[in-house]
Amino acid sequence: MSEEIKLDTPKFDARFPNVNQTKRCWQNYFDYTRCVEAKGEDFAPCKQFLKAYNALCPNEWVS
Repeated sequence: MSEEIKLDTPKFDARFPNVNQTKRCWQNYFDYTRCVEAKGEDFAPCKQFLKAYNALCPNEWVS
């Protein structure tokens, strides 16, 4: 990925109000891959999932 991604804190997600953020990390990754398969990498809403999982997941998981 040659594009620089600015990391920021993801907004509140009502699906994960009081749980460990590991599930939220995985869900955002899964949503991103499904979005890219359905719409392609250039579809702007997919980038929200990309930013969220890059911010939430440990660096070792994002490579």
